[in-house]
Amino acid sequence: MPEKILVTSAWPYINVTPHLGNLVGSVLSADVAARYFRLRGDDVLMVSGSDTHGTPIEVEAMRQKISPKQLTDQNHARVSELFRRWEASFDNYTSTESPVHKEFVQKTLLQIQKNGYIFEEETQMLYCEHDQRFLPDRFVEGKCPYCGAERARGDQCDKCGKLLEPTALIEPYCTICKNKPILKTTKHWYIDLSKLTEPLRQYIQENPQLPANVKAFSLNWIKDGLKPRAVTRDIEWGIAAPFEGAQGKTIYVWVDAVLGYVSATIEQCQRMGQPEKWREFWFNKDAKTLYFIGKDNIPFHTIILPALLLATGEGYNLPWNVSSTEFLQFKGEKASKSRRIGIWIDEALEMFPVDTWRFFLTATRPESKDTDFTWDIFAGKINADLNDTYGNFIHRTLSFINNKFNSTIPNPTKLDDGDRAVLQAIKEKVDFAAQELNAQHLQSAANTLIALTRIGNQYLNDKEPWKLMKTDLERASSIFYVAVQVVKAAAVISEPFMPAVSQQLWQTLNLQGTVHDAEWEDALQPLEAGHQIQKATPLFQKIESDPAKLEEKLVQIREKATSEAK
Repeated sequence: MPEKILVTSAWPYINVTPHLGNLVGSVLSADVAARYFRLRGDDVLMVSGSDTHGTPIEVEAMRQKISPKQLTDQNHARVSELFRRWEASFDNYTSTESPVHKEFVQKTLLQIQKNGYIFEEETQMLYCEHDQRFLPDRFVEGKCPYCGAERARGDQCDKCGKLLEPTALIEPYCTICKNKPILKTTKHWYIDLSKLTEPLRQYIQENPQLPANVKAFSLNWIKDGLKPRAVTRDIEWGIAAPFEGAQGKTIYVWVDAVLGYVSATIEQCQRMGQPEKWREFWFNKDAKTLYFIGKDNIPFHTIILPALLLATGEGYNLPWNVSSTEFLQFKGEKASKSRRIGIWIDEALEMFPVDTWRFFLTATRPESKDTDFTWDIFAGKINADLNDTYGNFIHRTLSFINNKFNSTIPNPTKLDDGDRAVLQAIKEKVDFAAQELNAQHLQSAANTLIALTRIGNQYLNDKEPWKLMKTDLERASSIFYVAVQVVKAAAVISEPFMPAVSQQLWQTLNLQGTVHDAEWEDALQPLEAGHQIQKATPLFQKIESDPAKLEEKLVQIREKATSEAK
């Protein structure tokens, strides 16, 4: 029976273009899942948007000497187009500047305040006398009080993942002028997370879908003791705080952004002309909400978002699963545009076709540990898996049918036990890929696709049907009938990972409609004898395997982009 499934990806800060690590941890993973559930026949909405508020935006806008609005408008348009080029199948990719979103955030926070979970309090905050401003979040850095890491931000330490308050930083400094701040009194509004400790603990402990790393991290947080968390900031750029007496305050960017999953659903359903349909995803207890994020965002999705939803008292569905990736590193280091470490999603598309990247990133997705991107690993995976296995098997099967059987699926009049074993293996691989996708084990599912075509390759190598064409045509016909069933299955289960290649293959097989409108079970529906296919063309070609030459190509792309920007 079809299920209602809301698929979400973490809202990217729109101060810079995302890099490949950002992409695989959120948008790409969400898209693979959404495409699979659509093939399965479920009622799916995939939503996210640009995180346009908060200190990262203000800092970058100040650096570029433009307004935050100018920066976010141009970057939102650019990143939206890049996600489209990456084949991200969003139903709604919106923005925290959306009027629907702003209204929902303000209304929700007032409801939480009414329910007694938000209080106001004067507090001491870091203040830069030189720049004459309070220093929340990314306006201040220092040493982490928990792990001692340098350059911990005022809201979170990237190294240990702890949420921080600016005043907890050791040796803090203003990120604008580098001066040491002073303490100054201000007033803020706080959500009292301690009041929600038990329902949050129960939600996390009793949710069997949450991965072990997510569950352990979140329970450790609760074990350390949940404290009130400010929901307002002393910055100009953001959603105006709706509380009485909060003039000049804006909403903390992470409270703002995580509520966007709900507002984006509301906005999309309004666009569909079904303004109440959003409730089916957020209040129907049979509906599932899936979140795809990087590991540094875990507490915002297992603590902050559930706390906000619980505090409304409305009965919202809490996250059904939070699928977090570890970090994709480059040369053993975290991506840094200023230091030219990493590959950004616009640069990647200048180098190779989108499906090449989509497959590689999914098949090497850092699901259980940090992984390191190198050109050696990339070229080796693409050449071995996509070109030599997947592409080679499919092309020689279809081109042989083109050339020797007049592009007609041959009649299987002489099947043996080995043939039937391959037909059974198709079903097993398709079922296993579905099982892994259901569990959000995307890396395994992508590699199962390659395993399927590897079976086909080995089958042809063992049977050598080209040698039988003159001596036993019926036997050769039966072998190619079996081989093309592997191709048909691959065409369907490739769709979540490589939508463009999958559609090309679907058209070559001369099947009706598009593969995007197909059903997962179509992978197991055999192509009948007598069915005509189109002329096959190679799906992939070997790529350059010299890391130095690949790195040189990337440098040339960057130099060209820099030159054009001037």
